[in-house]
Amino acid sequence: MTEMTLTQTRFAGGAWEGELAGVAGDAPGVEAWHQDQALDGVEVTPLPGNPGRFAVRLAIPTTILTEGVQTVLLRVDGEVLAQFTVIAGVPMEEDLRAEISLLRAELDLLKRSFRRHCAETSQGS
Repeated sequence: MTEMTLTQTRFAGGAWEGELAGVAGDAPGVEAWHQDQALDGVEVTPLPGNPGRFAVRLAIPTTILTEGVQTVLLRVDGEVLAQFTVIAGVPMEEDLRAEISLLRAELDLLKRSFRRHCAETSQGS
């Protein structure tokens, strides 16, 4: 039995699109979920000449476009096959840059400590 996969093909014009593969039989019911609520508007259409493959499309509802990070899960029979994230509102650039800078500083500190440790233990042998 082939495992179903849902792969994103594009995200444009306010819609998520993907390809569902490994389907035996008719089109399954694909559900979109955001914050434990089902979203309407998932379209599943067979791909001509490709048995077991379907195009999946979800027009992003404006109700989920709020400040912060929003994640949408795409499920078939309760199993999450794909997800996508939408970030809106105040840019998080500065927060991310600060985090990356802190991580780099900590990594440099760890590298120096590790090298010092290696040098000290190799001299003692």
